[in-house]
Amino acid sequence: MEINLTSTTYEGEVLKSDVPVIVDFWADWCGPCRMVAPVISQLAKEYDGKVKVCKVNVDDEGEIAAQNAIVSIPTVILFVDGKPVKKLVGAHSADDYEEVIEQFI
Repeated sequence: MEINLTSTTYEGEVLKSDVPVIVDFWADWCGPCRMVAPVISQLAKEYDGKVKVCKVNVDDEGEIAAQNAIVSIPTVILFVDGKPVKKLVGAHSADDYEEVIEQFI
């Protein structure tokens, strides 16, 4: 399951999570973001219960994007114990994301 984050849910879902969290920063108008979306959905299914998968629409939630220094999208950040441990900027393959996740679960 993918969780759409807002400024009110971000802290609880990401910073206070007891499992690793993947956060996909995206926007509707972003072509590469649309290419990554099905990959992120597949990760949510594949790692259900092991990793929380969240999405942030940077147009709607600019404050969260600013907190995480998002300058290009798509950007995917893996958080462990509330801290960002890996940032992937641009469109990547499922294998790239899985490789990062596997290091931390």
